[in-house]
Amino acid sequence: MIPLLDLITKTAIAIPTKIKGFQHRVSNSKVGSAKWMPDNADFYFSLDLNMLHYWWQAARPKTLPASVGPILLGTALASTVTDISWVVFLVTLICAMSLQIAVNLANDLFDGLSGVDDDNRLGPPRMVQSGHISPDQMKLGLGLCTSVAVASGLVLVSFAGWELFLIGTGCVLGVFAYSAGPVPLASCGLGEATVLVFFGWVAVIGSYYLQTENVSLIAFLFGTASGLFSAAMMLVNNLRDLTTDEAAGKVTLAVRLGETLTRGLYIVMIFTALVFHMLAANTSAWHMLIPLAVCAAPMLKLISAIRSQAGQALNGVLANTAKLGLIYCISTSAVLMTL
Repeated sequence: MIPLLDLITKTAIAIPTKIKGFQHRVSNSKVGSAKWMPDNADFYFSLDLNMLHYWWQAARPKTLPASVGPILLGTALASTVTDISWVVFLVTLICAMSLQIAVNLANDLFDGLSGVDDDNRLGPPRMVQSGHISPDQMKLGLGLCTSVAVASGLVLVSFAGWELFLIGTGCVLGVFAYSAGPVPLASCGLGEATVLVFFGWVAVIGSYYLQTENVSLIAFLFGTASGLFSAAMMLVNNLRDLTTDEAAGKVTLAVRLGETLTRGLYIVMIFTALVFHMLAANTSAWHMLIPLAVCAAPMLKLISAIRSQAGQALNGVLANTAKLGLIYCISTSAVLMTL
């Protein structure tokens, strides 16, 4: 019988490690009475930190506020009429973030395979197109994220009923319809509208419904405000990629409108979001004014930036638009829950 301590010790000293290209290898180790193991046995354990970085990039963390903010806002609105279930909130958040990451992975995969993404791309590198993640690996990651979204969605269905199953099915279909299929939504000028629907109305009204088992006009108005910030983020993305998308035959809204009108539409979206906020919060001066005051400075900076910046500089505008949407949702949620 091999002593358990001998087995653990032999395994520990025989495992080589590899971190950022440095490999340490231990071989010819002979420990105790482990005669059944070859004296020259080598064990390899590889941890490729670069791959973790590539997956982090593929998830596009700078866009995740688009899924977090609306869930927080819908839940905060629900807190004004009922006690909040934080379990439901956390599961909703997991579901929303999983869907967000899944749609990002699907976009990376299908745009890479179709040739929409190429070496002329101005945005952050895409993992499939650059070869850092293979299509098969990306398919596996996409399947995993979708599975997490479906599993957490089924938990939410158990709380809210079968009608939520229909909405969840639509969300999963939207993950793939955005970038894949014969007529991808992102390739026919419907990207911004899709974002408004799923990251505005579905996210805010859905999270409100999960807590209250009801819907309301105010939830719709807040959802429109939140969704317009996310749609503006998508518009910046398409403005940056206008030239390469047009060359690849991807007809986004920015391609349809042209550069000048797209920049103007961005400003309209931001101001319209604030109009819907004022309509939603018109019963309380504090609810109306505090988020407006918090958002004023970053909003004005973004309006100035969208007028003057182009190319890769728009990556910063995109990230800051996502931050503005999150700032809006957090500030509005805070006043809803405290005032």
